[in-house]
Amino acid sequence: MKSDVSPQIDHPGDAPRKGRNPYYNGPVSDHFDGTTFFNPQGVPPGRLSDLLRWRMTNGRQKWPRHWPSPFHGSRPEPSVQGDRLVVTMIGHATLLVQTAGLNFVTDPVWSNRASPFSFAGPKRVNPPGVDFADLPRIDVVLLSHNHYDHLDLATLKQLVARDNPLIVTPLGNDTIVRGVIPGALIQTGDWGDRADLADGIALRFAPAHHWSARGMNDRRMALWAAFVLETPGGRIYHVGDTGFHDGINFGSAGRQHGPFRLAILPVGAYEPRWFMRGQHMNPQEAVLGMELCNAAFAVGHHWGTFQLTDEAIEAPRLALLQALSERGIDPARFPALRPGESIEVPPLA
Repeated sequence: MKSDVSPQIDHPGDAPRKGRNPYYNGPVSDHFDGTTFFNPQGVPPGRLSDLLRWRMTNGRQKWPRHWPSPFHGSRPEPSVQGDRLVVTMIGHATLLVQTAGLNFVTDPVWSNRASPFSFAGPKRVNPPGVDFADLPRIDVVLLSHNHYDHLDLATLKQLVARDNPLIVTPLGNDTIVRGVIPGALIQTGDWGDRADLADGIALRFAPAHHWSARGMNDRRMALWAAFVLETPGGRIYHVGDTGFHDGINFGSAGRQHGPFRLAILPVGAYEPRWFMRGQHMNPQEAVLGMELCNAAFAVGHHWGTFQLTDEAIEAPRLALLQALSERGIDPARFPALRPGESIEVPPLA
């Protein structure tokens, strides 16, 4: 898993690059310099020296080797009709979202490790909350970016072979997927683009404050994004990974697309803050993000499955409860889900 932090402002002049982008060729924009993508006025990935400094500290809390979920083995409904909205946590950033007769899965990872290697890298401490054989037919995959804990080619290959879903992903990630799955059905988009998915259901690509890499030489060469789902039962804001970025993207999403019936927000992999703040918000920031984007309900993900950072395994859930209490928000409005756990989201008032 790659990580990033730096005190500098993220813009093309920070890290000029030579050579070509192997994933994407397109016009220069306010977040693409012709070779690499960047977060406008944001925090860029850190340096190798930052990574070494982090790894040499002793702040890493020990996780259990196994942390089974009491909800493991759940079997979702084949489909959810009308305005109903049901969300089931699979694990980490993988969630099943069911509404209006369509089944969406976010950043699907059923592999045992979030890594390019089967023998090394972050390993699961609990199995997927829904066994792959019990997963209902998937219509749409929401693929937020290309880090290994979000883009798992082995799982995508299984999904394409079984269901041939539409894979919706930001610019450049299609090249990575098609390199292994040439027949995959893929819709790419840039921040601000819209895609019609079905009658009454559309998706918009929204900014997130993050970065991308699959190796040492492709940093920020494929785009990252959040998604806004427009459904008959209300709008859903899904964020795979993001730094808080002073709440800029959350406020923008709320003004442009809110109110949201549901926000799906990351709450884990945030310590130490000096190193992780540019790419992963903490639970306190997630609660502020929920408020800024004007979401009636939220679910927390990106915790309790792969140890990527220093905090203890239950720290995100406990910190989320504390942050909700401090803001006077009913904790039932923003649970941090365990693998296999499902919630039915109430309709907007």
